[in-house]
Formats: sequence, structure tokens, C-alpha cells
Amino acid sequence: MPIQVLPPQLANQIAAGEVVERPASVVKELVENSLDAGATRIDIDIEKGGAKLIRIRDNGCGINKDELAMALARHATSKITTLDDLEAIVSLGFRGEALASISSVSRLTLTSRTEAQNEAWQAYAEGRDMTVTVKPAAHPVGTTLEVLDLFYNTPARRKFMRTEKTEFTHIDEVIRRIALARFDVAISLTHNGKMVRQYRGVSESSQQERRLGAICGSAFMTHALAIEWQHGDLNLRGWVADPAGSRQVTELQYCYVNGRMMRDRLINHAIRQAYQDKLGDDHQPAYVLYLQIDPHQVDVNVHPAKHEVRFHQSRLVHDFIYQGVLSALQETGAETLAELATPEAPAERWQPENRQAAGANHFATPAAPTSASGVSSGSGGGGNSNWQRKEPGYQPREGKAYQQLLKTPEPPRAREAAPAVTPAQKPEEPLHAHSQSFGRVLTVVREHYALIERGTGLALIALPVADRWLKQTQLDPADEGLKPQPLLIPVRLKVDKPEREAMGRFAELLTRLGIDLQLDAQHVTLRAVPLPLRQQNLQNLIPELLGYLARQQDASPASVAQWLARHAMAEHPHWNHSQAIALLAEVERLCPALIKSPPSGLVQPIDIDTALTALKHE
Repeated sequence: MPIQVLPPQLANQIAAGEVVERPASVVKELVENSLDAGATRIDIDIEKGGAKLIRIRDNGCGINKDELAMALARHATSKITTLDDLEAIVSLGFRGEALASISSVSRLTLTSRTEAQNEAWQAYAEGRDMTVTVKPAAHPVGTTLEVLDLFYNTPARRKFMRTEKTEFTHIDEVIRRIALARFDVAISLTHNGKMVRQYRGVSESSQQERRLGAICGSAFMTHALAIEWQHGDLNLRGWVADPAGSRQVTELQYCYVNGRMMRDRLINHAIRQAYQDKLGDDHQPAYVLYLQIDPHQVDVNVHPAKHEVRFHQSRLVHDFIYQGVLSALQETGAETLAELATPEAPAERWQPENRQAAGANHFATPAAPTSASGVSSGSGGGGNSNWQRKEPGYQPREGKAYQQLLKTPEPPRAREAAPAVTPAQKPEEPLHAHSQSFGRVLTVVREHYALIERGTGLALIALPVADRWLKQTQLDPADEGLKPQPLLIPVRLKVDKPEREAMGRFAELLTRLGIDLQLDAQHVTLRAVPLPLRQQNLQNLIPELLGYLARQQDASPASVAQWLARHAMAEHPHWNHSQAIALLAEVERLCPALIKSPPSGLVQPIDIDTALTALKHE
């Protein structure tokens, strides 16, 4: 068979094999186009599970008459024009294939009107060459797309469609996901003339909670922990269910990257790892999470259906999500599932309420009042949440601590030496800084030194030195050893024979340090490191560590921790004011001895008297 150019319709039908998997795929592509057009209201009409009719109407900006024909052409889009646009995509669509592909396997009609036009225009493609016909029509500002008889001309594809109920269930799930992504957009869904879903556009947080409850159900709301976690250009917000809730709520995992629906393996792995100690292998975490990231740091053009993305700094993103979710779970003090479940009272499994099979619009029903153990805040980044537990229930761990406090006797000297003092006699004493503190951070000088106020004097603290001492303390395994943190992607390293021998000689020491290395011929595979080393360049650091151990006859955990602290590159070589405060707070908490006896090179007092004398005028 000779090489030849495919006819336009056949080329579009081949492309439709990737874009149009089933009716739900059509709904997703068209609704995302409406969102890109700035629509605040979208109405979706479905007949026969989408096989007979899919109609999407929006109040977006519309399409100009002169561009209607081009809108149905392949590789035609208004969302990107250059390679730079492709590397920083902020829209949901960008390939320009959806309308051409859909029109090649259905009878598609596009009707649109812009605000500048006095009348609307309608376009549809027909024939082997997909010729576009444009004619006047009646339509308000916005766009309506009608897709009739999907796969009518590709019977092999049509026979793979499932039952009407199954196909509509997939459409319903797509709309649920979009409704969670855009609280500000009103969305209605009709099937065979019957209103099934109606999500009103909301802006206030209390209304958003109501919409979240309508979509995810009251069980998720009862156990939801709010997250607000930020680091640089990364921002993670949303809700995760506590371990007890994740046992009850099944099949509820919604994740969004820059507003785009995702089913990404890296994100799922990070969340699953955060639940590792609190959730058994038989249960999946439940969550609704929104990740915001610099568009230049993520590639969305790696999956035909755009369900997955590729992060340029995947390990940083993975650990950021892991720490955010873990922080929310740790702040709740929730017990593990093994401690929560008892043979007498097994937890019931729950299925999301807002399913198509229910046949009702749950958003129209007032949300049930929350119980005493309402939604808790799990903010890890300092954000405030309006969802606070009003009357937290009894927690066994807090109860035991309180009972222990009641049993602790008051020191005799304190009781005998403290005379009765009336409020009028109570002496007034000046407030002093906490004794276990370096002082108040005033500013950061040249991005490496913190200017602090200590009593009546000033001093400079070398932040890199403080960071090194902090890392050394964090890396000291003490008696219990450091907990290894599994890497998302194991690192395979080629090392020489002396380093491999050192790995065998110091295997126990490496295990205590939380470093998991596996020997494989002339290579070693790094599978886990302790938390303080997660952000380091492990491909350089670990071979250098093995080289250091190869030169040692004996090595103690403290000496190796000191070596690692000196050679591990700081994640932030330059500090701002807030980072300096956070660093010194950690040093004060973990290294209190440095406050009383600071080592050389850490703190340098400033002779302010000399400066004051020079400023005096006689």
C-alpha cells in the first residue's frame, strides 16, 4: 500500500480514539471549554446516557462569527500560540482537537454569540472533507454545543458503549469533579428531561462547605480535616478525612492541580504514605485536595486525556504534599484504625450519597446538623479554618494525661513558701524575654545573618551555622535510631569497591541513621533516608558519605551526624525574616544548650555603646 495523506474525517476519527473514550469524555472536554470561556453558568442535558444527545449551554464569552468555522478545524485553538504558552498552561484545554474529533464521530452543532454581535451564528461540519457550514441562529450571549448520535458512523466504537445507566454514572462523576473544582460556577445536569443535579455557584466559605457536603456526603464532612499548607510557590489546601472517616468513606479521592482534575500516581503515593501508620492496607484515604503550583514547574501535556501531569521537581512536590497531609493528621491526635475498631462495634462502610442511583438532588436538601465532633481543622501552614470542633469528644490519650496531672502532688516548698497574696497586694513585675530564647529577631542582614535583640543589647546570629547545628541534632540517632522515609523513586548509584565494603562494615550504623541501602553488584540502591535528608541531592551526598566511611576505621553515630550536617546543602541558602524566625525557633526547641553556651561562629554581640558614643554631641 503506498504512503498517502489520510482524509480529514478519518484523521479526526483516529484522533477521536484518544479524546473521545465514552460520552463522559465528551462532556468533560466541552464543559472545560465553557470554563475556559469564562462561563459562570453551565447547563448540561443528556439523553440515553449521552448516546442520543449531549447538549452543553454556557454564558461564556462566545465565539465570533468569523472564527466559528475555524473552531471546528483540527489543531485550532485560542489558548496557546507559542512554545512559551505550552510550557506554562493555565487553561484547561489547549490542543485544539476536541471539537474536530467529536464532530467526526457525531452530528455536532455549534451555536454561539459574542456580546459585540447582534445575532448568533450556528456552525456544523459535514461530508468526507468536514466542510463547515455557517448560518444565522437565535441564541443569547454564550455558546451551545449539541452532540447527536455519538459514534453513529463508527459502529465498532458504539458497540463498546455500556448500558445507559453506566454511561450516565460516568457523566455524573465527571460533573461532580468539575463542581468540586469550581465552586463559583453554577452547574445543572439533566438526564432524559429530569433534573438530576443542580449545583449553585457560591463564594462564601459557609456556602462552599454546604456544596462540599452535598457532593461528598455528611460522613466525609463529619471527619474532614481542613488543610492550608504553603511553601514558596507551592500551596496545598482542601480536606482529608481522619483515619476513622477514611474507613467509612470509600471511593472519595478528588485531587486538582491548578484547577485541573487529576488521577496522578505521585500525588496519590504521597497522600497514601502520610496515612501509612494510621490506615491499614485494606483502606484508602479519602480527600479533596487542591494543589497550586507555578505553571512553569508542571507539564500537563503528558497524557492523552490530561489525567496525569509531570512535575519538574517531583520529589519536592511529593514531600510537600506528604508533609502537609501528615501535619493535618498529627494535629488531630487521631488513633490508628486498629485502635479505633473493636469487635463489639465494627465501623460500617459508607458509600457516597450523591450518586446517580439515588435519583435526587441532594444539594436542594438542607445539610444535616453536624454532631459534637464536627469538622476539625488540620491547618499545617498557619491558615485559619472556620470549621472548628465546638465540643470535642473525650480522647483517651488526653484523659490519661489529665489524670496524671491530678495525681502529681504540689511541691511542699511551693505550698509553704508562697504567702497568701490578694489581688491588691500582688506585686507588678516587668515582663522579660523567655530564658530559653536567643532573643527577638529584628531583621535579616545580607540573607545569612539574623539581627536579634537580647535584653538591652544586639547580636548577630549566623543562620547557616544555626542550620548546621539543627541538622546535626536532627540526624543524631540517639538510642532509638532515626525512622527511614521511603523514597518515591529509589536512587541507583554506582560506587567503587571500597565504598561497597564500607557499606557492609557500617551497615548497622547506616540502619540506625535511617539510611536504607541495598547492594546490587557494582551498584547500590538507596530506598529510604531520614526526614532531614529528604530534600538533599542524594545522588551526590550518599556516595560522598560512603567515601567518608571508607576512610574511617571506626565511626560513631554522632561523628557521622556531624559530617552529614556539614556536607548536606541547605534547602534555602538565603533566609528571609520569617524563615529566620522559624529556624531559630526549631534550634531553641531542639538545641537548648546552644542558648546558654553558643559555640564559636554562631552568635556575635554588637558593641552598641561604641556606636552610641560616636553619635553623642558635646
